[in-house]
Order: sequence, then C-alpha cells, then structure tokens
Amino acid sequence: MSSAKIVIAGGFGVGKTTAVEAISEIPAIRTESWMTAAAAQIDRLDPGIDKVTTTVAMDFGRVTIDDSLVLYLFGTPGQPRFWPMWDDLVRGAVGALVLVDTNQLENSFAAVNYFENDADVPWIVCVNLFHGVQTHELSEVREALTLPPHVPLIAADIREPRNVAHALLAVVNHATERVNALTPSGVG
Repeated sequence: MSSAKIVIAGGFGVGKTTAVEAISEIPAIRTESWMTAAAAQIDRLDPGIDKVTTTVAMDFGRVTIDDSLVLYLFGTPGQPRFWPMWDDLVRGAVGALVLVDTNQLENSFAAVNYFENDADVPWIVCVNLFHGVQTHELSEVREALTLPPHVPLIAADIREPRNVAHALLAVVNHATERVNALTPSGVG
C-alpha cells in the first residue's frame, strides 16, 4: 500500500480543521488552543462567527482511499504568526489543498502566494461553501485571486466527508498529472 502526504492550508478560519475532522478515519489530532481576549486584536473574526479555538501547530488525520492508497492529512495553522511552520508541514507533501472563504477573500492571498512562489508542490484551490451556498462564481474567484490557469479551482462544502474526499482526489489527480507532465516520454 502506498501513502501520500497532503497539506490542507489557507487563511485563518477557512475550515482546515473542519476538513481534516470531516474525513479522517482516525480521531483527528488537533493542536487547538482557546482564543483569548488578548488575541482578539490579532485573530480577528467577522461578527457572528462563533469560533472559540484556533490551530496553533497543525491538524493531522488519515484517510484510506482504496486498497492501494492512504492519505496523511496535515492542516496548517492560518494565522500569520504561525506561517513559518508551513515550510516544515509542506516538506514531503505530494500536493496541497488551499481552502478559501469568499467572505474573507483577503485572508486567502497569503496562502495562494505561498504555494505559487515558495512551495514546490502541486496545489489546487477549493472555495469552502459555508452553509452549502456558493456566493461567487468560480471565474470571479479565480480572477480575484489571480490564479494561474494551471491551478485547478473547485468548490465544496468541506463539512461533508464526500466533498472533502472529492477535493483530496482532485489534489492527487493534479499531482499525478504534474508528475506525468514532467516525466520524459519513455522514462518512469
């Protein structure tokens, strides 16, 4: 059986922990800490969001795709003060799923920039459909994030395990296509 590491990244509060927990066949390992009044000015949330904890290191989960493939999932912390950890979390990954929230699109630019310029792994972007509602056309999101044409863009309600599975398979397929495109004909 083969295994592969997938990173789930994105800005603060986009659903990374939720995605890992939704799909993991083992109890997800979470490094959550309570959000305190002291951090309120740093970890700002829109009014009405009931988030009370935040990831301070990583989330970890595992999902068996079939008899031949197991995915190990590593969710990144989203706050800027924890971004230096991303290099370590991405090391050895075959690909990344970058989650974005169209209600807080400005929080997505750093993750997109990181994978476009600082990481050497195939990545796709997934618009998290909070409450199952798509508020913007994907073409508008692609334009707003200035995503290169070769970066796949999908939408999914990541609370649903089936949707997370489809997103992870999209990462695996994109990574496979990239490897195949880089492998000279007749070699491999």
